[in-house]
Amino acid sequence: MIMADDNTTPVNPEEIEEVQDTNALRQIRIDKLDALKAAGQDPFKITTAEQLNTAAEIIECFDAMENTDVSICGRIMTWRDMGKANFIDIHDRTGRMQIYVRVNDIGEDTFAEFKKWDIGDIVEVKGFVFRTRRGEISVHAKQIRLLSKSLLPLPEKFHGLKDTDTRYRQRYIDLIVNPEVKQNFIKRSLIIREIRNRLDEQNFIEVETPMLVPIAGGAAARPFTTHHNSLDEDLFLRISLELYHKRLIVGGLERVYEIGRVFRNEGLSVRHNPEFTLLELYQAYTDYNGMMDLVEDLIRTVAVKVLGTPVVTYDGVEIDFSKPFERLTMVDAVKKYADIDFDTLDLEGAKALAKQPDIEFEAIHKKGDFLNFFFEKYAEEHLTQPVFILDHPVEISPLAKRKPSNPDYTERFELFITGREIANAFSELNDPIDQRGRFEAQEILRAAGDVEANKTDEDFLTALEYGMPPTGGIGIGIDRLTMLLTDSHSIRDVLLFPTMKRLPTDL
Repeated sequence: MIMADDNTTPVNPEEIEEVQDTNALRQIRIDKLDALKAAGQDPFKITTAEQLNTAAEIIECFDAMENTDVSICGRIMTWRDMGKANFIDIHDRTGRMQIYVRVNDIGEDTFAEFKKWDIGDIVEVKGFVFRTRRGEISVHAKQIRLLSKSLLPLPEKFHGLKDTDTRYRQRYIDLIVNPEVKQNFIKRSLIIREIRNRLDEQNFIEVETPMLVPIAGGAAARPFTTHHNSLDEDLFLRISLELYHKRLIVGGLERVYEIGRVFRNEGLSVRHNPEFTLLELYQAYTDYNGMMDLVEDLIRTVAVKVLGTPVVTYDGVEIDFSKPFERLTMVDAVKKYADIDFDTLDLEGAKALAKQPDIEFEAIHKKGDFLNFFFEKYAEEHLTQPVFILDHPVEISPLAKRKPSNPDYTERFELFITGREIANAFSELNDPIDQRGRFEAQEILRAAGDVEANKTDEDFLTALEYGMPPTGGIGIGIDRLTMLLTDSHSIRDVLLFPTMKRLPTDL
């Protein structure tokens, strides 16, 4: 290992050699491009092409398309030079197609130019469909045209998914060379489409609410702050969709949903990205029991529509969505996995138990906070199969309705699968007096240094005073759901462009 000029940054000699090789190869390709331009064949002046067929269509409909003419476009990914006849593989958005290119079919001049092209170039092929002697469905080229010149070679290190950091930073290369990555993002799109379809079938309407907000509420999170120059006011990127959706319920829309980005100024992990996609929906005249039924049906339906089965495998473990999801209170979960009967404890008893496994807490924390601490430490990791964790303490649920039978707890659940929270839902608090008191309790936490505590939203309280019907609401993390349905182990694997620390060369 040698050092850079400033004697602070280690430089790998292999990386230097790789950069030098890449620069040399790039220059060779630029020289080829210059030659094309000089011959009046600049591919970048081409404005359109005939992509009348796709690889998947040709393969799926081969019996009907054999010996018929097709026009297909894609990127050259492999090349087998056999002299006057060559085989190339091109990839389009649907997959791979083998192309047979022969000098007798396209002419000597075109063939000579073709032999100067490179892997990575984008081409248009017109020809007929046939099957080779080895049985592979292919296109026999009668015409081939260069549409775009690739000036950089595809790096070999991407094959085998070895360099994850570079894959995330240069997702375009990841998508080019790793077909399974492309399929994951196609599935993500299908997941969102089927969610919309299912909710539309149930008479929900899709809405759009502000991303720039004067008060970032609806969740426990630190927001990103920005400044509006014309108004000369600080604004925040939203951390939740909840409070605006409830305003719409007050206004009589009754069933609303939104799929959109939310932003939380938090750390990075395999489960967390500062911006992520959230589905939130609200339905009047139901409660958290109705939300449990809805989300169970929604996930089961989406799995069947996208994957063709309600049974999925994640990290080698089979998850069965066809069975009714288990329902377990938070108190019972702690009793089951930690052997702690929380109902028998007072605040001091909870504190004493928390000290034994070194759970971090502060003097301001109340009894309900400790139940949540115990749940997170002892229970979460065991929740592999779908389970609704019900009846959260009021201290950690400032927007949920209290349980009539026990006002220390709320009608709230979180859905856990593979030890991860997938959804969070309430019977929504619609009592404006109780809601103001909850906000005041949150303000006390903020004053004590809790930057994630909610602020009082006076306009939202005004809306509640006009009357909101009994309402159920739910939030589902689209990224985590996609991770589950694509067997992906990092949130970065289901985000096209995850947040990354900038490299020194980017600064």
